Amino acid sequence: MDILTQQLINGLVLGSIYALVALGYTMVYGILELINFAHGEVTMFGAMIGLAVIGAFMANGAEVNGLVIVAIGLLAAIAVCVALGFLIERVAYRPLRRAPRLAALITAIGMSIVLQNLAMLIWGKQYVSFPPLLPLASFEVGGAVITNLQIFIVLLSCLLMAGLLLLIKRTRLGRAMRATAQAQDIAGLMGININTIISLTFMIGAALAAIAGVMVSAYYGLAHYHMGFMLGLKAFTAAVLGGIGNVAGAVLGGLLLGLIESLGAGYIGALTGGFLGSHYQDVFAFFVLILVLVFRPSGLLGERVVERA
Repeated sequence: MDILTQQLINGLVLGSIYALVALGYTMVYGILELINFAHGEVTMFGAMIGLAVIGAFMANGAEVNGLVIVAIGLLAAIAVCVALGFLIERVAYRPLRRAPRLAALITAIGMSIVLQNLAMLIWGKQYVSFPPLLPLASFEVGGAVITNLQIFIVLLSCLLMAGLLLLIKRTRLGRAMRATAQAQDIAGLMGININTIISLTFMIGAALAAIAGVMVSAYYGLAHYHMGFMLGLKAFTAAVLGGIGNVAGAVLGGLLLGLIESLGAGYIGALTGGFLGSHYQDVFAFFVLILVLVFRPSGLLGERVVERA
């Protein structure tokens, strides 16, 4: 039971991060029916920018509280990633909005590679460590250990996801986003600026990705120019698992994927008699993706996006 409780806690933390990144995938797909495969790299840029700003404060010997320094790094990461999200939409996706889907897919993959190499040129190939600025405390829950950082990640993720759902369901911007997702041409005739709404969708997803990137670097204590690749694939898997294009489905898919991966990492050794270790946990994410695509392509919540004429 101790192992089960610990893995459930770890899975909720991982799932919260996956859900934040998955929301960016699902919002863009819901409104454009395109997969933004550069979204994982936006998450990576959030982590690297946040650490760069935090490192600059540390190098200058600024006498500022550690939490304040991390908050400033987080705000800088959000600002840069929002600008990056706008730039990606404006340069890479808007010119191809009416082009065949294959062209947009190749562009998305190309943008992902460009951002990876740009990050490598800026920060190098080495891992960047998260400085010990956050006061850590541990609590015992049912024989398992949970830290205040894990609690903060889960609570902040829940607040952000609830806020996004309220934004989409209760605000004028949300109504405009839903109208654009349903029928762009009709929404444009009703006075909605389609280009602005699509850009804002990319920017909101990028802001959530920046926060998730800083969370990952704080949780694992490291960041790397290649970290966005695997994180992006897992978040995309979560979006497909919950139902691509469905915001609530992305949240559900992220949490479920985190739990599946964590439980698999905890028990795979016992289930295989020690043949496989916990480092095979990434297998579970893609095994789930294959099963979902084979047996329920529309995802758990089953929202089917109708093909536009």
